[in-house]
Amino acid sequence: MAPTDETGQVARHTSPLGAKPPTGPPPADGGAEQGARMPRWLPRAMVLALALIGVFQLGLWAFHQLIGLLLNILIAFFLALAIEPAVSRMAARGMRRGLATFLVFFGLLIVAAGFFTLLGSMLAGQIIKMIEGFPDYLDSVINWINTTFHTDLRRVDIQEGLLHSDWLRKYAQNSAAGVLDVSTQVLGGLFRLLTIALFSFYFAADGPRLRRALCSVLPPARQAEVLRAWEIAVDKTGGYLYSRGLMALISGVAHYVLLEALGIPYAPVLAVWVGVVSQFIPTIGTYLAGALPMLIAFTVSPLYALWVLIFVVVYQQFENYMLQPKLTSKTVDIHPAVAFGSVIAGTALLGAVGALVAIPAVATLQAFLGAYVKRYDVTDDPRVHGHRGRGEGPGPLTRARRLWGRVRHRQDGSRDASG
Repeated sequence: MAPTDETGQVARHTSPLGAKPPTGPPPADGGAEQGARMPRWLPRAMVLALALIGVFQLGLWAFHQLIGLLLNILIAFFLALAIEPAVSRMAARGMRRGLATFLVFFGLLIVAAGFFTLLGSMLAGQIIKMIEGFPDYLDSVINWINTTFHTDLRRVDIQEGLLHSDWLRKYAQNSAAGVLDVSTQVLGGLFRLLTIALFSFYFAADGPRLRRALCSVLPPARQAEVLRAWEIAVDKTGGYLYSRGLMALISGVAHYVLLEALGIPYAPVLAVWVGVVSQFIPTIGTYLAGALPMLIAFTVSPLYALWVLIFVVVYQQFENYMLQPKLTSKTVDIHPAVAFGSVIAGTALLGAVGALVAIPAVATLQAFLGAYVKRYDVTDDPRVHGHRGRGEGPGPLTRARRLWGRVRHRQDGSRDASG
């Protein structure tokens, strides 16, 4: 038995120094150091995360820097698809694709140069005419003001006041600074047109080589799908340009009839301007197209300018809601609502470029995906055609008519009984 003290309790053994004996296992060597040490995988994970963030930021910066070039390439690709039928037809007759592409571009260049030459000569003539007739026009305005408001204005006093005014001096200084900005924008626009033309030429001239390069990295089953998508894109883009050209012709003829009836000078050139600019420059093309005829008509009579404005607005509504949806649905084979929505979406995403390429892109995607959508026969149900079934009963209008007939019949019966 264990020894006990005087109170009968078990005696407690203590160490010689009075310290309590250890009650648990001794701590492992270096335990505190291991708990504070960083895991081996954490530095590598942090370095990898920082590297990924850096690569993402670099890619985002490069994308923002190259977005202009990418948009130019996109426009060039659709332009190459548009001229692909003409180039392929000439190449099928034995002509080299490079020469055929050059001839197509040369023809387009001749047409554009002739159009802008006629337009420039018209503008130059109108500007000279306006400058020569400005004193007489100013005299007529001054006479009207003097007669109406009983003032004593003279053209010489107005000219001297303008020449010695600070406003004219500041305007001249700002105009001199703005000339440099305009020159820079013009040079930038010319460089962009040159870039689009070069890429379009290469895409059209080396079309077969480009298709072979794409198909060489794909299995045979995918190659057929890529070639089919390419053909669909060519057909839809050509149909879209055909519809725009047809609408440009209709718009030009309609505006020519109006301008010729009003006696506006340069009516044929103005009609061509309205047709081309309103159809092939998205978003702001309509306003640019209508501004020039209004300006020329204003030189003849302000009332004629008002008539031109009214006609432009009315015709634009007719074109947007009646002519364009029907032509687009027939040539590009998409629903008018889809065409309208695609233009809005393209404008929101890519601006004017998106509005220009939205319809052919959506038409190509719709035709390509249509081959992979399984379709079923529709049941012969009257509700499919918008007719109500027999078991559904008459409509609200029919029930109202029947109720009114019953009321009238009761009223007539009560009258006969009282009589």
